[in-house]
Parts: sequence; C-alpha cells; structure tokens
Amino acid sequence: MLAVVLTAQFMAVLDVFIANVAAPTIGSALHASGADLQLVIAGYTVSYSVLLITGARLGDRIGHGRAHLAGLALFTVASLACGLAQGATELIVFRLVQGAGSALMIPQVLSLIQRSFTGEARARAIGAYSAVLAVGAAAGQVVGGVLVSADLLGTGWRPVFLVNVPVGVVLLAVGARVLPRGGAREPEQARALDLPGLVLLGAAVSLFTVPLVLGQEEGWPLWAWLSLAAAAVLFAVFTGHESRLARRGGAPLIAPRVLRHPGMGLAVLRILAVMAVNAGFLFALTLHLQGGLGYSALRAGLTFAPTAAVFGAVGLTWRKWPIAVQRLLAPAGFVLTAVAVAGVGLALRGGGSGGAWLHVAFVAAGAGIGLAFSPTLTGALAGVRPEDAADASGLLATVTQLGQLTGVAAFGTLFLNRLESLGAREAYTSAEALLTCMFALAATAALGAVSGLVLRRR
Repeated sequence: MLAVVLTAQFMAVLDVFIANVAAPTIGSALHASGADLQLVIAGYTVSYSVLLITGARLGDRIGHGRAHLAGLALFTVASLACGLAQGATELIVFRLVQGAGSALMIPQVLSLIQRSFTGEARARAIGAYSAVLAVGAAAGQVVGGVLVSADLLGTGWRPVFLVNVPVGVVLLAVGARVLPRGGAREPEQARALDLPGLVLLGAAVSLFTVPLVLGQEEGWPLWAWLSLAAAAVLFAVFTGHESRLARRGGAPLIAPRVLRHPGMGLAVLRILAVMAVNAGFLFALTLHLQGGLGYSALRAGLTFAPTAAVFGAVGLTWRKWPIAVQRLLAPAGFVLTAVAVAGVGLALRGGGSGGAWLHVAFVAAGAGIGLAFSPTLTGALAGVRPEDAADASGLLATVTQLGQLTGVAAFGTLFLNRLESLGAREAYTSAEALLTCMFALAATAALGAVSGLVLRRR
C-alpha cells in the first residue's frame, strides 16, 4: 500500500517541475505565446494548491482509499490528454484537470499513513514520504531533460506527460487490490461539508497563488499586488467564519483542535520556511546554471542529485539517531541549511564551476533541509488522532505547496531583479545575483531556527 501511494506522490511532485524543462519545446511545437506557456506550467500548480483542502475533506467522507484511486484515475486520464493535446488551450485545460486529480489523491497519502501505521512504523512511513518529496522535486528536471532530449519516435515534449499513463494504470490495478475501501465515516459521524469555508479558502488560495506563479513574468503589475492584498483579507474572513462555526457547534473545514495541537503552529511555520528555502534554492540555482553557466537542462538537473539523495537518506534514517539529539535536529537542520546555501553562493562566486567545495555544500544543503523538514513533519503528525488525519493532511500538504510557491516567487524575483540591476548577462554577474539570493535564503533558514526556539519557549 505504501509503495502505491508514494509512487503516486512521486508522479504528482514530478509534474510540478517536469513541464519547466519542456516549456521551450512546447512553445515552438504548439506555437504557444509566453502567456500560454506560463499557464501550462502554472495551471497545474494553481488547481493543485487551491483544491488540496477540498481533496482532504472528500477523502474523509468517501474513504481515503477510494478518494486516492479516484484522484489517480483523473490524474492518469488528464496526463494522457495532455500528451495528446493539439493546441495550447487544450493543454492548459488538461493541466488544470491534472492538478485537480493530484489535489484529490495527494492528501490521502498522509491520511492513509496516519490510519494504517503506528509508532515507529508510522515514523518510517512519514520519513519515506518526505524523501519522495525531495527526490521528486529534483528528479522532475532530470527526467524532463532526458525525455525531451531523447525525442522518442519524434514525439518531442509529449513523453513528459505520457510517461505518467502506464505508471498510473499499474498503480490503479494494484491499488484497487491493496488500498483500503473503507475509512469513510458513517453518515451520523461524518461532518457536514463546510461549503462557505471551502469557497472562502479556495478564493483566498487562488488570489494568493496566481500572482505568485505569474507575477514575475508579468513584471509584478498592479493586479498582482491587489490580488495578494485581497487574499490576506479573505484569509482573515475565512478564519473568522471558521471560529464562529466552531463556537456554534458546527463542523469547520479544519478542526480547531488540530490547529491547537501542541507543536502544530510551530510545524506550520517551519514547513513554510524550509519549503520556501528548498524551492527558492532549486529555482535560483537552476536559473544561474542554465542562464549564467550555459548548462543544459539535463546537466543542471543532475547537479542537484547529491542534494536530493542526501535529503532522502536523512528522511529515511534520522529516527535511528540517538533520542537525546532528535529534538534538536530541526533547528540544527535550519542552521546547517543556512551555512550550506551561503556556501553554494560563495563557491560559485566569480562565475566559476565551484569545484569540490560546491559538492560539499550541496551535500550539506540536502542534509540540512532534510533535518529541518522530516522531524518537523513527523512531530506534527505524531499525536494527531486518526479522525483528524484528513484535517492535518490537508493543512500540511497545503502549507508545503504554498511554501514552495512563495519560495519560487520571492527568491526568483530577488535573483532576477538583482541580475537586471547588474546589467550585462554573463557568468560573473549571474554569480553575483546568485550570491545575493543565497544570502537571503541563508537568512530565511536562520529565522526558521530562531523563530522555532522563540515559539517553543512561549
């Protein structure tokens, strides 16, 4: 069961990144405009982010196994449609549907882990989950580069989507046998679906997500800032609505006891910070490697292999470390991440390839991000009751996604603006822009450690 849901998780994470590499080929093949390509890449992420909480709630009502299979089927069919699309508009629509399929199947992964494993087995399963997140993010660029470069049977960009189809079919066949069909609450126990809350949260996440994924390419126009401001207002309205609903004895979208669970607030803060650093690090470094140093998409993707491998190894093994040090792993991970990303910037300073120190910094970054993320996620879910698994899964999955989007938008903008201010586009100026970005990432990681200590003391 775990192999099925984690393979599906890997495909979903892969598809967040895989289209980036194929974008130039898609543009030329489908005669797509720059705006079309933005929507092809962003459409998946937008619908995925907006519908995650809804997917978690549906799993709670119809059963997590059934919801996962339904989302996997929708994702697989949409992947086939994306691979066969004949125009940019079709591809954009199918990417939106693909994201909706991911939003239905992915929250069920943590819920199934929560309901199916206990104790040390649960911790190992969550470690595997976090490892898949890391490997999927780095592998998306590598796999995309391999498939586009191979140009299988003259199909160009289409295999980046079609590769999901045979994997999805196998997972559906196996999942139908091994995933639990039950798990849905009885009608008298099931909480009513908070439709006003869903609408408010969906609108708030949409208004937050769209400018983050499109703002940089559009030059951060006025509508992007107005959208972010409106998102903040709607988040406040959503919070007020949920509080009033809970006081009246209703069924809020996220149970207040989940938000009040010891350590949940700290976990949300840390996951936001570490995912923002992780995504910003990958994005800015990719821009430098391909734009500044002239690396191919495949070579740039392979550069991240040490970081992804160490992240995965840490996620799978940290529970075996001495109990006495486990409580310190998350803040130590943030500190190590800060040192490592600053080291990457310094190693590449001057426009060079970095040498041996760059590889040391990559390994340290993978270890630091893994230590900051995996123990935090495990700790947040450790004491959550099975009946609250859907709420916790939807919340943390959404936080993870929003952290990644924020990291790409904030640090990508910083890198590009710094590059523009330096003038000439060459390896040296790109390296200077990267150094500024890496120092900002290091400061964010340091704040993740310090803020966590302050909140814990309070």
